[in-house]
Amino acid sequence: MAKIDSMGKNLLTVSAGQVRKMSGRSQVRGTVTTLTIGDARAIAEECPAVIAAAPAQSKKLQVKFSTVGYSTTVIGTSAAYQQVRNYRLAAGSFFSDEDNTGLRRTAVIGQTVRKYLFGDVDPMDQTILIGKVPFVVIGLLEPKGVDVGGMDQDDLILIPILTGLRRVFNVPYLSTVYLQAADATAMTQAEEQVRALLRERHRLDDRGKDDDFLVQSQADVMATQKETGETFTLLIAGIAAISMAIGGIGILAIMLMSVRERVREIGLRMAVGAGRRDILTQFVSEAVVLSAVGGLAGVVFGMLGSAFLGAVTAWQTSISVPSVLITLAFSMAVGFVGGVYPARQASKLDPIEALRSQ
Repeated sequence: MAKIDSMGKNLLTVSAGQVRKMSGRSQVRGTVTTLTIGDARAIAEECPAVIAAAPAQSKKLQVKFSTVGYSTTVIGTSAAYQQVRNYRLAAGSFFSDEDNTGLRRTAVIGQTVRKYLFGDVDPMDQTILIGKVPFVVIGLLEPKGVDVGGMDQDDLILIPILTGLRRVFNVPYLSTVYLQAADATAMTQAEEQVRALLRERHRLDDRGKDDDFLVQSQADVMATQKETGETFTLLIAGIAAISMAIGGIGILAIMLMSVRERVREIGLRMAVGAGRRDILTQFVSEAVVLSAVGGLAGVVFGMLGSAFLGAVTAWQTSISVPSVLITLAFSMAVGFVGGVYPARQASKLDPIEALRSQ
């Protein structure tokens, strides 16, 4: 959830492309040139549920500083991008609307770009080449890390959209428009307003055509993340079930060998007065204790593994007492199930035959 929030508050994304249904989901396919800066302006002005719109065009390009070259994502956008995508500046300033209309060649870079392109050199006011076009670095973004899709949000360079379209990308259209809804409750309303406006502007209603764009909200991202999380939960539960089955079979095999090796002991106990219930209880208890010790060892290693991950990564790990108790309970249950059959076999032995065995 923190990673989703880092992508922007109440964020909606309009992507240019022909929409196709794949496995029940809307996906963008092909290159469409109908999404324009005019669409972004119209959305900001005519959709009440949208408070900010940031047009964007992006491309992976080679950039250069002095003798150092580096390939990164260059995004042409407007001053609203900082607000919509929830970026903060670590140094310098963001380019303004005046920089955009004046076609100024200014750039704001992410921390990954600073690391690989500049090293220990202060990037502020330095000139870089994007393709063959010089830009002056006026701002450095604070680090954000990877997003929910695994993309590095710090590996980018932001430039004014008009400068980018004319000097860098050489196209008149947009790939994306990032929008910020008024609040979380207005997300659905904003999505409906944007879709209706774009269909009207692209004259899709008159021709009965499908959308040539895709509107996605953070709610869609959250739903996808929830579905992914549930899938991994089921996967882990399946692995755990297989592990318990293997553990139960292991306990069964160990206890069967134990009964076979201790036949004389069983016969002696019966000869001095132990009943079948006593023998049954003895071997079931041994199986439960054996599996409980194994479960306890698993808990200890699990806690150590969690602590290690928390120490070497940025993950926040936690261990709840109920989970530990449930783990031990399941381990004992596996031991009980795996030990019942060998215990019954032991309790059914004839004392005289057992005493005769070698």
